[in-house]
Amino acid sequence: MLEKFCNSTFWNSSFLDSPEVDLPLCFEQTVLVWIPLGFLWLLAPWQLIHVYRSRTERSSITKLYLAKQVLVGFLFILAAIELVLAFTEDSGQATVPAVRYTNPILYLGTWILVLLIQHHRLWCVQKDSWYLSLFWILSILCSTFQFQTLIRALLKGDSSDLAYSCVFFICYALQILVLILSAFSEKSDLSKNPLSTASFLSNITFSWYDSTVLKGYKKPLTLEDAWDVDKELQTKRLVSRFETFMARDLQKAKRAFQKRQQKNSQRKSGAKPHGLDKNQSQSQDVLVLEETKKKKKSETTKDFPKSWLVKALLKTFCTILLKSFLLKLVHDIFLFLNPLLLKLLISFANDKSIYLWTGYLYSILFFTVALVQSFCLQNYFKLCFLLGMQVRTSVMASVYKKALTLSNQARKQYTVGETVNLMSVDAQKLMDVTNFIHLLWSNVLQIILSIYFLWAELGPSVLAGVGVMVLLIPLNGVIATKNRSIQVKNMKNKDKRLKIMNEILSGIKILKYFAWEPSFQSQVHNLRKKELKNLLLFGQLQSVMVFFLHLTPVLVSVITFSVYVLVDSNNILDAEKAFTSITLFNILRFPLSMLPMLISSMLQASVSVERLEKYLGGDDLDTSAIRHDSNSDKAVQFSEATFTWDHDLEATVRDVNLDIMPGQLVAVVGTVGSGKSSLMSAMLGEMENVHGHITVKGTVAYVPQQSWIQNGTIKDNILFGSELDEKKYQKVLEACALLPDLEVLPGGDLAEIGEKGINLSGGQKQRISLARATYQNSDIYILDDPLSAVDAHVGKHIFNKVLGPNGLLKGKTRLLVTHSIHFLPQVDEIVVVGNGTILETGSYSALLAKKGLFVKNLKTFIKEADPEDKATVNEDSEEDDYGLMPSVEEIPEDAASLKRENSLRRTLSRSSRSNSRRLKSLKDSLNTQNVNILKEEEKEPVRGQKLIKKEFLQTGKVKFSIYLKYLQAVGWCSIAFIILGFVLYFVAFIGSNLWLSAWTGDSKIYNSTNYPASQRDLRVGVFGTLGIAQGIFVFLANLCSVHGSTHASGILHTKLLSNILRAPMSFFDTTPIGRIVNRFAGDISTVDDTLPMSFRSWILCFLSIISTLVMICLATPVFIVVIIPLGIIYVSVQIFYVATSRQLRRLDSVTRSPIYTHFSETVSGLSVIRAFEHQQRFLKHNEMTIDTNQKCVFSWIIANRWLAIRLELIGNMIVFCSSLMMVIYRDTLSGDTVGFVLSNALSITQTLNWLVRMTSEIETNIVAVERISEYIHAENEAPWVTDKRPPDGWPSKGEIQFSNYKVRYRPELDLVLKGITCDIKSREKIGVVGRTGAGKSSLTNSLFRILEAAGGQITIDGVDIASIGLHDLREKLTVIPQDPILFSGTLRMNLDPFNSYSDEEIWKALELAHLKSFVSQLELGLSYEVTEGGDNLSIGQRQLLCLARALLRKSKILIMDEATAAVDLETDRLIQMTIQTEFSHCTTITIAHRLHTIMDSDKVMVLDNGNIVQYDSPEELLKTPGPFYYMAQEAGIENTNSTAF
Repeated sequence: MLEKFCNSTFWNSSFLDSPEVDLPLCFEQTVLVWIPLGFLWLLAPWQLIHVYRSRTERSSITKLYLAKQVLVGFLFILAAIELVLAFTEDSGQATVPAVRYTNPILYLGTWILVLLIQHHRLWCVQKDSWYLSLFWILSILCSTFQFQTLIRALLKGDSSDLAYSCVFFICYALQILVLILSAFSEKSDLSKNPLSTASFLSNITFSWYDSTVLKGYKKPLTLEDAWDVDKELQTKRLVSRFETFMARDLQKAKRAFQKRQQKNSQRKSGAKPHGLDKNQSQSQDVLVLEETKKKKKSETTKDFPKSWLVKALLKTFCTILLKSFLLKLVHDIFLFLNPLLLKLLISFANDKSIYLWTGYLYSILFFTVALVQSFCLQNYFKLCFLLGMQVRTSVMASVYKKALTLSNQARKQYTVGETVNLMSVDAQKLMDVTNFIHLLWSNVLQIILSIYFLWAELGPSVLAGVGVMVLLIPLNGVIATKNRSIQVKNMKNKDKRLKIMNEILSGIKILKYFAWEPSFQSQVHNLRKKELKNLLLFGQLQSVMVFFLHLTPVLVSVITFSVYVLVDSNNILDAEKAFTSITLFNILRFPLSMLPMLISSMLQASVSVERLEKYLGGDDLDTSAIRHDSNSDKAVQFSEATFTWDHDLEATVRDVNLDIMPGQLVAVVGTVGSGKSSLMSAMLGEMENVHGHITVKGTVAYVPQQSWIQNGTIKDNILFGSELDEKKYQKVLEACALLPDLEVLPGGDLAEIGEKGINLSGGQKQRISLARATYQNSDIYILDDPLSAVDAHVGKHIFNKVLGPNGLLKGKTRLLVTHSIHFLPQVDEIVVVGNGTILETGSYSALLAKKGLFVKNLKTFIKEADPEDKATVNEDSEEDDYGLMPSVEEIPEDAASLKRENSLRRTLSRSSRSNSRRLKSLKDSLNTQNVNILKEEEKEPVRGQKLIKKEFLQTGKVKFSIYLKYLQAVGWCSIAFIILGFVLYFVAFIGSNLWLSAWTGDSKIYNSTNYPASQRDLRVGVFGTLGIAQGIFVFLANLCSVHGSTHASGILHTKLLSNILRAPMSFFDTTPIGRIVNRFAGDISTVDDTLPMSFRSWILCFLSIISTLVMICLATPVFIVVIIPLGIIYVSVQIFYVATSRQLRRLDSVTRSPIYTHFSETVSGLSVIRAFEHQQRFLKHNEMTIDTNQKCVFSWIIANRWLAIRLELIGNMIVFCSSLMMVIYRDTLSGDTVGFVLSNALSITQTLNWLVRMTSEIETNIVAVERISEYIHAENEAPWVTDKRPPDGWPSKGEIQFSNYKVRYRPELDLVLKGITCDIKSREKIGVVGRTGAGKSSLTNSLFRILEAAGGQITIDGVDIASIGLHDLREKLTVIPQDPILFSGTLRMNLDPFNSYSDEEIWKALELAHLKSFVSQLELGLSYEVTEGGDNLSIGQRQLLCLARALLRKSKILIMDEATAAVDLETDRLIQMTIQTEFSHCTTITIAHRLHTIMDSDKVMVLDNGNIVQYDSPEELLKTPGPFYYMAQEAGIENTNSTAF
């Protein structure tokens, strides 16, 4: 049929059976023409539909497009010419075969189709179609055969078809040109990302990424250099797709969950015995108790909707999964072509009768197979990593979204840290597992195929080898599970260690005051010791695992070959069998070694999936009890409202009925813990409803009690996402008394606020929080004690300007929770709350007349005799320099004099509440003195407004000295042993390969009948011995490395910890806690776990490549010529890549932390965000931060693939060249050498890849050592103990002398104390007053040597404090700090961390501190566990605990930073009484915020601007007008008795 069609032979096998091989022309003109055309026409309709669907606007015509269209036009003309030629020849005598008509006609149609497709691609973003590129490649490949046939015919002088040949040659050239043009990418105006416009060839080779790699090599990449991800990958798109599936699957899961619950409850109720009626109620109580106990234990085992998350994710990402599945399948099938080709090549080398062209064909096939494999594998990996990234993004965004709506009950189960973990750790685990997801089926496929092919080679004796492999799997599994449990244990230790570190850093000031560092240091050390012990064990088990991993292939081949030879004397091991089997065993090794890893990562992911399902399936906040009614006549109406924080606990708000009219100012008062804040939370819908409801009319603004401040500028915090209205904004600033602060803060309202508002005082935070609410134009203002942290006079100002009848908010409905009694006469209504219910309501006068509870409470606190004093019975204090300019030294001198400094100065002192600051005279004098300085400041607004030093982002190469530092920590001795071990291993490896090659050579000498048994046993024995030696050497080298690296970890952590604890206070003030903790968490764990592994793998890879190359060169020395250029390319690719990858990794981690910071900020400020209804804005912000991170991750993924594909090409070239050598030098080489060389060359590709991967891994991980050593070399404070010790019993009297004492915060700043001289006698009580920045707190800091003297000295009982060690000094002084800081641990540890006091002494101290009754009521008494930061005690109780600490110390000198900000008046009185009685034998220095607390002191020191202005007894000072006299007048104090408490 076809013969007629083209008038010549279609197929004859004799064509192939000659050294001059060729295909019949007819076959070339039919089959080989129709293959590419068929491909094109089959896919064309599908392609055109796709183009039609994904149209965007048409882009402009480019030169590239024109060139392609013109070339295809030429092809069309040539096809027409060909057709004409056929017709002209037909008129002659010869009959023209039909094929000469059909082919040109087919081509005419095809070229029209191609023109059409190329034209239509103008409407697409990606101009180049992948399937056109494939068509060109196919077409050129198929035409090549005809091309060489025609050339041969012409060379033989057969010119009958000259015209046809010429046309064909031109066509062939044009097609090659079009293919070259297709490789170029066209730019598009629509997309900035070159990936979307990249051509097919550029896409599969990742060439479009070249520009970035080049850029990264020239200079470190920045965020701008990473392209935004495609719209498809943006968080918003991903989440909306994921959520549709999630909603459906979650509903199903919830239904299933309810069914399960019903079943369970039926089982339970069925099993209940009857006859419990009498004791029913009692037993119910017991049951409830049991339940709560159980609940605490089995919080984790609580049931929840399960197994929906994976389904939802699979449905969301099914297309990408399918694509990657196909690629992996192709790759796996091609993987098994290698051993077959190897077998053919070996037989080619052994059988000299095979034609030479066969060898070349095999070589080319080798290369082609490898190429296809590389392209498939790399694009498969790209898809997998992208999938991982998308999964991570979807999960992170969903967790964030959930956090905004989660109910309080569900939220209670998670700390902020745990929720952030869901986002960071669990999402990451899912990302990691998606990279392996296809290995589940691929591993099974590879194992089955390997065994099948091995069986074909060696028959049943394969089973022996495979049996060994299978036996080793459970052994490895056992070790892996053991390792897993060690890791879990270690994670617990790590968590504990980090928790302590976190607290140490949060409370570092207290540790320094009390000289408690050693106690905490030893706590951390003990945990670290446990951790290192586990690490060592873990490493040793790892080594055993590695031993088995390396032993497996060796053992398997030894056993298989031995069994094969021993089972039947006819079996002789020849090169084909041996090396094909080895290649197959190498393939088999991969899936077998991957299985345990796969299983463990699956297990980890399953845990994460469960945690995420529990979180994402949790209940949402139910706000149905809060009704929004815009037509209501009342602003807020409580109807029988009962709310609780947790359904298992009793209600905190009970049966409240309350109507609040629009525009009223309502004060809510009550004792501590009476439920005032809960009442507010109930209104905001933050609590669980029991019954009743609350109706709210209009929008709500909320000021919480613990103010929530975001990391950003002050302006951002106040605007809170609203538009800026300058006039209104200034008004708000003025009303909230923020203007004076802005003058002090560097950069004014653009000053950056640290995390959690760390560089602001409590009062400033509170006022910013108030300003934020005031700026929002809401209808109802819920103000939860906004005046608690501000001074009396500031409170007055704010009340008048903001809250009161004439304030900014007049006419709005205001609910004000307050302790400040003196504002009550001005409010419209007072609500007295007690125990969660409303006790009384009414106006001030009405309640006074009623003489009820309200009056009782008032009487306790107010002396009716002295009406002026009402104003000062405000238990609040804040260092607000109201209306005062900052003092000179308060203005930062240089950019780095961070506002932190001031805040440090102020928080230590929150002090100068000297009311004199409202004195005109002083104010004016100060104004003039500071105006010039301020003006200079204004010129450079940026100076110092960035508070926190920018984290040092390393760029460029890591210095070699860092590597040396790490290696030094490991120990040179260990390193020598490690290297020796690995070198010996590779010597044994090369030996066993050469031995095998010699063994297979035996098959040529002996045939099966006369193979001597002794020779056979020798071969098997030596081969086995060499194999076991390999395993042993690796094992020993690994053990050494484990010991060395653990040693290094220990040393680095010890140095880091002891140095951080010895750092001066200023270090902690300019470094955020998170950054320091990060060194102890991330960096130390890198040094513990990842770095040693990377080093080991690197050495292994490096030596294995060297040994492979050595082996190839031994066989064919010419190969050196090939190695050199390939080596140069390899190194240059690596240099380019490492620079880019390193920077991308850094960018990834730098852009990742804002996601978590923003998230933890959100979680802690949820109630505010919900109250203002700003959820959408925060969601958007979160999407932005995730997208920024995504683009870095995406770039990093592509960079890895870019590298991998280039390295694989080098590897493929090595394989190709070595196979070519084998063909060229076939006469001098035997089959066993060929097998030996090629089986090793085949394994090199992967190793090359690993080597670069490991190099960049080490570079990335060594950064951890760099960051740790940066802090190891941070400056230290003075030594804790010096040779000069103070005498025993010092200070016995407690006399303090300042002589011309000067101090400054940092060398470049001005003096804070400018030469103070004074004597404090034994047992004197001194009060220190002065305005903010007068230097009161600096006085405390100087006594404790937190600040070192700049001149002069302080002596205590004749000893110069600068001459003794810090701890000798600090242990002898006692301080009661302003902020009560506690540590997690027992109560006892908080009072006495060194266990130096007996229980009796501690109980005595507690009794004096009025805490005995409270502590003795606790179940555990002194062993009661205090939670982090003392959160399970009220602030008042914490303050009293600090008092108890001081009572235990019994030192001769007590310094009190008067701390009454959070204490109600009752507690305040208790503290004052205790101090007067218990510390009567001490010298006491009190830094006063309110004058009446120091009126009974022996002397008062008035500080101003770092100098002592007045120093005398209060009686004397009150007689003569002066600063103190005016302050007293302000406070309404006429004589020393007017403040008897």
